[in-house]
Amino acid sequence: MLCFTDAMFDIEPFYDPATYTLSYIVYDPDSKDAVIIDSVLDYEPLSSTVGTTSAEKVAAFVEAKGLRVQWALETHAHADHLTATPWLKKRFALRTAISERIREVQATFKTIFGLPADFRTDGSQFDRLLADGDDIEAGTLRIETISTPGHTPACVTYKIGDAVFTGDALFIEDYGTGRCDFPRGSSQALYHSVHDRLYALPDDTRVFVGHDYQPGGRPLRWLTTIGKSKAQNIQLRAATTRDEFVALRDARDATLQVPRLLWPSVQVNIDAGRLPAEHENGVRYLRVPLNLKKPVEDDGTPRAAR
Repeated sequence: MLCFTDAMFDIEPFYDPATYTLSYIVYDPDSKDAVIIDSVLDYEPLSSTVGTTSAEKVAAFVEAKGLRVQWALETHAHADHLTATPWLKKRFALRTAISERIREVQATFKTIFGLPADFRTDGSQFDRLLADGDDIEAGTLRIETISTPGHTPACVTYKIGDAVFTGDALFIEDYGTGRCDFPRGSSQALYHSVHDRLYALPDDTRVFVGHDYQPGGRPLRWLTTIGKSKAQNIQLRAATTRDEFVALRDARDATLQVPRLLWPSVQVNIDAGRLPAEHENGVRYLRVPLNLKKPVEDDGTPRAAR
């Protein structure tokens, strides 16, 4: 692993190739205070099994460095991987934080999944809900919350010193931005988040992305800058108008397949990473909507309009 060093903190990236996800540990090498951003719990859909290999790599680094992890931060409720926050919380007694707008995501998907009436949509599964501009203190580390909705309504960017962690809002400049076709996503909102909020930061601000899909087979990257993004992002430059971006983003989204792990990821992540409760037979079950947009009869034939 490579380590990026600033005057006050270091950044250690972790890459999960199965989901193209980048997780980060941000830490003060002197005080040993640390936070974890966007952790991954391994999930194999064919066997429907979970594993902790990715999380154990993060934990091993924490323990080798003698770090005191204070928070596990989520940039949003991910639709492409399960979070390992509960496993890390048990191991390190850390606290969890996410955007206060997770309530909207919970309410939306409670209906889609037909979750039990007692499923909470007040965000209380997390230790702290963050509003735009909120600060988190993690010992000597100060983390600023920047609301960057669009990919989902509950997306935030975390700013630590001269670095921002953008989740699925802004990617490496040769890939572009996050998709906006999930429930309550908005390409107009994402334009404002990136163009008007993130691009207002200094050009030398370092951008650490939430995924890297390695377009054209290029080597893995997790770091760019605001200046490079403004000048070169293939979907959204500083000179790109809102109408241009919305037309491009919406047209591209119309061609995309549903993420491979959408259904397991979202229903677990809106519950702060908790796996479904065991049934009487000791087995946990995930819910998968069937023909969500095209309801069918019991025999599989399309249901007539009612």
